[in-house]
Amino acid sequence: MVRHKTEHGTSNPALTEMRTALAHKIAAHAPSAGEHPTVIAGLLLFRRTAPSPCYRATYEPSLTVFVQGRKLINLGGTEYLCDGSSFLVSSIDVPVQSQIVEASEQVPLLSMLLRLDMPAVQDVLSREDLPQPEGSSERRGLAVGETTMGLLSACARLIELLDTPEDVPFLSPLIQREIIYRILRTPQGERLRAIATRGDLSHRTARAIAWLRANYNKPLHMEELASVARMGVSTLHHQFRALTAMSPLQYQKQLRLQAARQRMLMDGIDATNAAYEVGYESVSQFSREYSRFFGQPPIRDIKTLRDGKIVATNVA
Repeated sequence: MVRHKTEHGTSNPALTEMRTALAHKIAAHAPSAGEHPTVIAGLLLFRRTAPSPCYRATYEPSLTVFVQGRKLINLGGTEYLCDGSSFLVSSIDVPVQSQIVEASEQVPLLSMLLRLDMPAVQDVLSREDLPQPEGSSERRGLAVGETTMGLLSACARLIELLDTPEDVPFLSPLIQREIIYRILRTPQGERLRAIATRGDLSHRTARAIAWLRANYNKPLHMEELASVARMGVSTLHHQFRALTAMSPLQYQKQLRLQAARQRMLMDGIDATNAAYEVGYESVSQFSREYSRFFGQPPIRDIKTLRDGKIVATNVA
């Protein structure tokens, strides 16, 4: 098991003060436990007041900044431990296991998630004066790093716009471009940089991932997927696993099972119809794989979810 984590920057009083200030801003706009959408498109604020069991979630291209509490995210056996000094950048759509390990009513987990606009990332990268980051990071589609003064300042200014919504249309895109710039300046932004660069193998692989997400209920033919990525089958397998820690078939299976779970939970359809809808030809195979993935058969799992005993989410 590989674990990635950051260390608290307690030796820098200014950094600690800025994290505390950002925590107050998030708490003010997320006064109750749960997920809080905002008037800024793609910006979500979170307050969690208790540890959670391990649950399945999906990250999309996004930045998550943590200012209180601790969360453990597992991608294919690699663990990412995020605490009050951490940011997590996801450069692709990827299913993960997630668990809140430290949160309480007195000291809740507080975080903000900003979905990344890939055309905006590409636009920032087109600048010839964009400095190269120092060092390199994990090749996975997820990376965790320690928040910097520049990143925290930009995030704080973005949340401050919630107090003056009339400024959002003009100032939000500018601040979000700065946030993208701050990410790309870090070693953790290396994979985001590669995926947003046309022609790069990571960019081609991301195209295959996007196609698979849009067509998960169709039979998977590796030659067709490789054609979408414009690379050989063996190269795609290698690049796909490097980014997601799983094969295209495993990725498709997780997408299918999570989609079926959401349909049963939110729309009330039965397991048989859910199985066929997401692409399974055998209901018994669906039930076996569902039980292995979620820990119990579909009917029991959905009942547990509805009883509020575990968490199901599409946003980690």
